[in-house]
Formats: sequence, structure tokens, C-alpha cells
Amino acid sequence: MNPGVDEAVLQLAALGRLSATSCMSGAPRFRADAAALAGSGLQTGLHLNFTEALGDARGLYLPLSRFIALAYLRRLDRARLRAQVCRQLDDFEDAMGRAPDFVDGHQHVHQLPQLRGELLAELERRYGERRPWLRYTGMRRGGAGSAAFVVKAGIIELLGAHRFARMARRLGYAMNGGFLGVYGFQGGEPAYCTLLRGWLEHARDTDLLMCHPASRACEGDGLGAQRSAEFRVLAGDEMPAWLVACGLELHSRASLEPQPR
Repeated sequence: MNPGVDEAVLQLAALGRLSATSCMSGAPRFRADAAALAGSGLQTGLHLNFTEALGDARGLYLPLSRFIALAYLRRLDRARLRAQVCRQLDDFEDAMGRAPDFVDGHQHVHQLPQLRGELLAELERRYGERRPWLRYTGMRRGGAGSAAFVVKAGIIELLGAHRFARMARRLGYAMNGGFLGVYGFQGGEPAYCTLLRGWLEHARDTDLLMCHPASRACEGDGLGAQRSAEFRVLAGDEMPAWLVACGLELHSRASLEPQPR
């Protein structure tokens, strides 16, 4: 997305604070930093993008609310959806020299009607038994924070988490357990410290905790200040002790078992 995000991901990888990162393969910086990412030890996945052009004039990019509405009305062009899924997978493979370890979606679009079907069909065609794992956005109960964040996490879940999971698991795809990390991107370091500790306390085996760090705020990124706050907390000296106190370790796909067909 921008240099600050890439720097943060690589620095946190070196500290052992991340297990994976999602990549917007059509973004200008992805190819430039792909070699460094490949040597980071992180799992790398495709962050399927239909809502932010990031300089790509070829694709279908719509405001999230409009994309959701058209998806639920079944008014999106399936051919354009499939073509963009293919192009973003091609771009990922070309830059990284391999298939993605997992697939998720920017603003969780991967789970929406129409797109989820096209995505699964293309993954089956392309990878067969070498399936990536997929992000499930069903929230971990008790770990969502304030009432407002519970509502936000609940809306994300209601927009397709369970239907997508049923479709994916019938095909044998592995998925994470619960989903954590939803909040309002405000409050600086103090707020994020409190939220992170709460999420860690409620995390269970195979849960996924989403984060959005950046080493610095970059021009044009409205969330840059809070991304930087996240980075400072995640890179802080207290983080390893929090994991130990909660009985947690960071793991990769090895801990995710595919569901039977």
C-alpha cells in the first residue's frame, strides 16, 4: 500500500511479531519489495482488492458500500470479477515466484456474494489439491472490545463469513478459527495496547489477529497515524511477555487442518 507499511511488516517479521502478511499484488510497491518479503520468513498471501485502485487503471474498483450493494443484488459482472481475481493471482505469482500461502480480501470483499464463488472456482482451477488457506471473519466471542467494535465485527461477520466458510470447507480449504483485531482505528498507542491485550487474552487455537502497522505515516494514508501507533505497540518490549502470559505462540499454516470434503 505504501513504503511505511512495507517497512513495518519487514521490521516486525525480523522481531518475530508476525506470522503472515497480506499483499495487494496490483499495488505499485509490491513488486519492488517482493524480494525482501520473500526472505522474511513470513507466510505471504493475496489481499484480494476491489475497492482501492492504487494506480491500477485496468480493474474494477468501487467504493465498499457500492460493491457490497451490487454483490448482494447479484449485479456485478462475473467475467470482470474472475478476470481481476486471475490478474491479481498472476501478479502475486509473478512477483513472488510461487502461489500464495493464503487468500483474504481488502475490506473483507473475498466473502461477498458473487466474488466468493468466482474466487473459489479460480482457486480450484489453478491450485487443485495445493490449496491456500482462507480467511474466516467469524469474530471470537468476548474478544471484540467495546460495544461499537462488537457491532463492527458483527457486521463484517454477517456480510458473508459463514456462507463463505461453508462453501470453502466443502471443498477442503483450511481456515482460521476465530477472528480478532476489529476496531475503529483511533486512540493511539494507549487504546491499541488495551485492545491488543484483550484480544490476546481471548485468542484460541488457530485464531487470526488482524493488524495494520506502518513504520511511519505516509502521504495520502488517512490511517497513517494509527498504523504507526500499532507498529510501536507490536514492536514494543512488552509484546513477548503478553504472548507468554496468555499462553500464545505465533504459528503458520502448519497448525491449520483442512476440513474434510
